[in-house]
Amino acid sequence: MTLLRINGYNAGMNKPRLPLILEPDILQSHLDDNDLLVVDLCKQAVYDKYHVPGAIHVDADRITASQPPVMGLLPDAEDWSHLLSDIGITPQSHVVAYDDSMGVAACRFLWTLHTIGHTYYSLLNGGLHSWAGEDHPLSQQASEPRYSEYPLRAMNQGIADRDYILSRLADDTVQIVDTRTALEYLGEDVRALRGGHIPGALNADWSLAVDRERNMRLFPEAHLRALYKHAGLDQNKETILYCHTHRRSAHSFIVLQSLGFNDLRGYPGSWSDWGNHADTPCSDQQNPALL
Repeated sequence: MTLLRINGYNAGMNKPRLPLILEPDILQSHLDDNDLLVVDLCKQAVYDKYHVPGAIHVDADRITASQPPVMGLLPDAEDWSHLLSDIGITPQSHVVAYDDSMGVAACRFLWTLHTIGHTYYSLLNGGLHSWAGEDHPLSQQASEPRYSEYPLRAMNQGIADRDYILSRLADDTVQIVDTRTALEYLGEDVRALRGGHIPGALNADWSLAVDRERNMRLFPEAHLRALYKHAGLDQNKETILYCHTHRRSAHSFIVLQSLGFNDLRGYPGSWSDWGNHADTPCSDQQNPALL
């Protein structure tokens, strides 16, 4: 059973106690709760065909910015505040996000909420695959959001940029985790000016956390802990996560958060930033600590 970590609730606010990793049955029983808002990050055509009743659609392209060749950057803080207001999110809203792409878009949305200190959020375990595949109610009616006023907040929590990482390469209290495929990590699949990985980084392919036999749910907690232990992760260290554009690593951010990793940072831009700079150190060797 996946760890049911309660995420961000203040008992004094009389909010429902929802876990960070939320099962479809539990979501269905809470769809009418006040202050709960479901965000759909599937493609528009999928949303038009069917979605969780009441879900507000968000184009996944709106949750990142780009400065080619660097992709997957944080959106402008003012643009992000406008987006949250446009879809009716308030600082008190508990946001449940899902997609049909194994959770990467949904997790990137939730991580970006995390950067402004919004702590009321959950990932629908399995996303649209588990919801639709297990006979939960579906709707074709587009949901009209209620406009809100989400205050402008600094986007400065749970973030590591290139300079931050460069300053910590020799810090043994920090672990850097590359969540891409092994071929990307080893520089055999090159998607930037240079291939390889950040020196000393551990490789923990994000997709290994997803059970394709259970409607794209995360594997149970014990399996996940064994997976990350095998990859060399230490829960007591500061953990910096990256992939190519910080979508896959945002997924790992939410998974590790659910397992109790408290000192987590994501790298916006990720390898599309690091690998496209001529002066950043790169390695194509397996981390010697795991050999």
